[in-house]
Amino acid sequence: MSRGGEVGTILVVGPAWVGDMVMAQSLFMALKRDHPDARLDVLAPPWTLSLLGFMPEVDGAVIQPVPRGALRLKERRALGKRLRAQGYEWAIVLPNSLKSALVPYWARVPLRTGYVGEGRWFLLNDARRLNPRLLPRTVDRFVALAGPPDFTDIPVMETPALEVEADFARRVLGELGLRPPRRPVLGLCPGAEYGPAKRWPADSFAALAGAYLRAGWAVWLFGSPADADVGRAVVDAAGEGSAGACLDLTGRTSLAQAVALMSLCTAVVSNDSGLMHVAAGLGKPLVGIFGSSSPSMTPPLSTKARVVSLSLSCSPCYRRECPLGHLKCLRDLSPAMVHDALEELCESSLSKHRRSET
Repeated sequence: MSRGGEVGTILVVGPAWVGDMVMAQSLFMALKRDHPDARLDVLAPPWTLSLLGFMPEVDGAVIQPVPRGALRLKERRALGKRLRAQGYEWAIVLPNSLKSALVPYWARVPLRTGYVGEGRWFLLNDARRLNPRLLPRTVDRFVALAGPPDFTDIPVMETPALEVEADFARRVLGELGLRPPRRPVLGLCPGAEYGPAKRWPADSFAALAGAYLRAGWAVWLFGSPADADVGRAVVDAAGEGSAGACLDLTGRTSLAQAVALMSLCTAVVSNDSGLMHVAAGLGKPLVGIFGSSSPSMTPPLSTKARVVSLSLSCSPCYRRECPLGHLKCLRDLSPAMVHDALEELCESSLSKHRRSET
């Protein structure tokens, strides 16, 4: 099969990382733009599957039951055989691993698109060679797979736009015993699953939180159970303000609940993490903090976002831990720098809101 005609059914093998799944929405938008009548299903692991419910472009979600990193050929083959009945005409494989291309192959999808990687060329019949100079960002690489293999320009990209229904957000508040906020809320995301070299120090987050608490804001901390220790450290060091202490939600919410609660925030400050991309997808004024990683590859995709980075000569190193042992790229990044960037964003957002009302 070729894509010369209209496509009726599309299967995308989605990423395992939260941030990558948010960025993948730009691909879903491109597919729906080019094939408005096509059914678009996404195969995803359980931990990113819930994000698809906030993406109106996705018609169906298919659970990838195999744990991250596991091969389990028998389970992958069984899933592929089950999916044959769906009659998918086109599969796009976003992860670059060999195992991620197995299910579409065993599902007998006639057109299977993806980048060459891990010797999987025989599993893809539309295998692309990545040009990192033409496609420097992860999102560009995703969106390019919706187009022809011989393109010469960066593909047109729409930014992710997660949609949270107000009723769902209210229900989540009730489930967690919370009331709707009556004052501005600063969301803080102090964790980063990749490793310590992407985490701004807890005392820096605490200093920022304390300043906003004293200014009358509420402060909510978001993160996974792995971030519970840093969440407690931020709360303990931040103190209290007129709004009380920080509300530590690390480890207390599902990903879907975190998305719903973040939609109620006034602004967000985050490390370079999956939740940073969630905040960008929600269109929140956002300051993204970068240390060992590069904003040129995975920036927050929002006009309301600002990146703060010291751009030291040793960064980006893309290491999980600082190879030099000093972590200056984050430790020397002051709370004042982040505070100033956030104040500028919030003032800009407020000015735009005032202009829209006139």
